[in-house]
Amino acid sequence: MAPRPATGSASVRVLGIETSCDETAAAVVDGARPVGARILANCVLSQVAEHRPYGGVVPEIAARSHVEHLDGLITRAVDEAALSFDELDAIAATAGPGLIGGVIVGLVSGKALAAALGKPLVAVNHLEGHALSARLSDDVAFPYLLLLISGGHCQLLLVEAVGRYRRLGTTIDDAVGEAFDKTAKMLGLGFPGGPAVEAAAATGDAGAVPLPRPLKGRPGCDFSFSGLKTAVRQALAQQSPPSAADVAASFQAAVADVLADRVAHAAAMARQQAPDLSHLVMAGGVAANRALRTTVADAAAAARLSLLAPPPELCADNAAMIAWAGAERLRTGLGDDLAAPARARWPLDPDAPPPAVVAGLRS
Repeated sequence: MAPRPATGSASVRVLGIETSCDETAAAVVDGARPVGARILANCVLSQVAEHRPYGGVVPEIAARSHVEHLDGLITRAVDEAALSFDELDAIAATAGPGLIGGVIVGLVSGKALAAALGKPLVAVNHLEGHALSARLSDDVAFPYLLLLISGGHCQLLLVEAVGRYRRLGTTIDDAVGEAFDKTAKMLGLGFPGGPAVEAAAATGDAGAVPLPRPLKGRPGCDFSFSGLKTAVRQALAQQSPPSAADVAASFQAAVADVLADRVAHAAAMARQQAPDLSHLVMAGGVAANRALRTTVADAAAAARLSLLAPPPELCADNAAMIAWAGAERLRTGLGDDLAAPARARWPLDPDAPPPAVVAGLRS
């Protein structure tokens, strides 16, 4: 294993690599403490145009695009940071969870750089990147409650420290971002679905289409969105279907209500472990949705929590959050050797029990 920089050093300059889905990303973050962090470069190459004809991400296309573009993006990030490769202190690469082909591309590239430069490697859990992103943007102190919502994940966690996550709730079927994408596809709004539904909802009537709020009011803080997607499909199958704007607005309102309810339950659960809990962090790609942020902020305030959400560029998949998670782990003495595996699945809380299956999810 390469030598690690001193955990108390004033500057920890980390190159981050992110290739877990359909964004190829490289970034350099100076994780200095106690003066705070600086993003020196944050380069993201979107593959939306390549996947749009298929209405979703095609894993083989994503991996091939990472292979074609990652080296150039890494060089660009180091150049924008005004550093040489030798001036980097460590390499952090997403090692999962995600589309395994893409994960392998980024992790192998990170390993090669770490070996060639004699720098430490940090194999970062992509979800930990999201979980710690608010400490990059807002320097929030531990512990805090995390609502992690993205295309592939939907869960509530108590973030106790770097590497210590207690899952309180998760989806029993679909992630909320997947529900946005499928709803957009049914409405003919295109890909990616989240921004398209949000834009259409801005001109719609959120009360026009009666849609269910799955698990709202039920014990615990697990999620379910498959029934909501089915209800959207049934509404569109009517002889006189509602407008796309009204369906989008009604769907978005239903999601917001569910998130608010689950946050309230999670806050009560989290305070059993952390009585002085004061912040809710909302992270992941879906956290960029402004309407959802507003509703969740109200729910957080009712639970005596302040909402913190990273800026949109740190909510979507990016390498700055991976570099930052790498810096956080290095400061706590955590690193990895070159045998670190790529993982398609990698829970933040491996000891969490599976979600309970609840009957009658529609109401």
